[in-house]
Amino acid sequence: MPKMKTNKSAKRRFKVTGTGKIMRTKGMKSHLRRKKSKRVSRQFDKMLPVHPADRQRVQRAIPYGL
Repeated sequence: MPKMKTNKSAKRRFKVTGTGKIMRTKGMKSHLRRKKSKRVSRQFDKMLPVHPADRQRVQRAIPYGL
């Protein structure tokens, strides 16, 4: 059985925690930054768990991440 290929863009976008949760960052972070409030900019730094509906797709993209 050949090795599965990891999607390189998914590898950079998602991180897997020790408990197995897949975490993601928010989009819209870099464009028009000066306009956004400091509170909003800080919220962009946090990682959020991937929605259960998208979890299967992300798992296929990073097979060795889990």
